Amino acid sequence: MSPTFPQKVIKYCPKCGGAEFLYKSDNSFLCENCNFHLYVNASAAVAALIVNEKGELLLAKRAVEPQKGMLDLPGGFVDVMETAEQALCREIKEELNLEVSELSYFMSYPNEYVFGGLSVFTLDLVYICKIKSFKEIDAKDDISGFEFYEPEFIPYQEIGSISMKKIVKSFVKKMK
Repeated sequence: MSPTFPQKVIKYCPKCGGAEFLYKSDNSFLCENCNFHLYVNASAAVAALIVNEKGELLLAKRAVEPQKGMLDLPGGFVDVMETAEQALCREIKEELNLEVSELSYFMSYPNEYVFGGLSVFTLDLVYICKIKSFKEIDAKDDISGFEFYEPEFIPYQEIGSISMKKIVKSFVKKMK
């Protein structure tokens, strides 16, 4: 999938509905009707790298679009007035019924998340997470399942997001 640049995402001014919402070279739009100026910025999203006691990486199966049925790292969007760390712990509880006992920042990667035909540009913040116990693990919320993979047997072709694929590859390389 090729990226959709901001100028192809929005057509009308969200303030007045004017048809002349012109894209500027600084990733912004300017309405010729009401002079509303909108900058396109990345939304924050989080993802977890969770490894079990055998050294296997957890990948979740998406239950919803986009990329329904594809593999993904568990995580999601950061809510308003929430830290990335709070969002990650919330998402892991919501999706897998797990409690994060420790987390450390790993890396970030830009992404285009296409939802309902609209591109949301994200900055995926990825953390290595330790889990208190896997005893109560359960696929919930927007994941339909999960599996732990040995690093050498990760099915990269089944990971839907380009950013998640690159993050997993970077993590596996670091594990060696």
